[in-house]
Amino acid sequence: MKLHSRNPIRAKRLQRIGRSGKRGSYSGRGVKGQRSRSGHRIRPAERDIILKIPKARGFRNKPKAPAPVVFNLNVISEKLKAHATAGAPLAVGYALLRAAKMIKKDYKGRVKILGAGEIAFPIAVSGFEVSVSAKEKIQKAGGSVQ
Repeated sequence: MKLHSRNPIRAKRLQRIGRSGKRGSYSGRGVKGQRSRSGHRIRPAERDIILKIPKARGFRNKPKAPAPVVFNLNVISEKLKAHATAGAPLAVGYALLRAAKMIKKDYKGRVKILGAGEIAFPIAVSGFEVSVSAKEKIQKAGGSVQ
């Protein structure tokens, strides 16, 4: 075989459907309907779901920040009583909550303390959100809130 005797490889022609000729005018598309038209698109189901939701409750009004982790005073009292010492108030911060395994090691979000239950020992809370009732109970036990 020599280069001048070799026949070129011809690419197979693509089947052009829907243009009459040998394959007919429908050419495998069926008769009528959305799928037989050129440029057909089927609308995704998510769009129908989104259109049913009222505008006021839609994507634009989702909260931008995650909700804080919430602890009641009775949970704090139960989990931290082993760390409490007589006399000085117990300094409650992220490090202590991680040591007591109340929050994950890498958690850096907001923490809020609520006033359900009682606390028997004084605590000094700093850097957390505290409800009004929790603040009163902490101060009544001899602690402080900053």
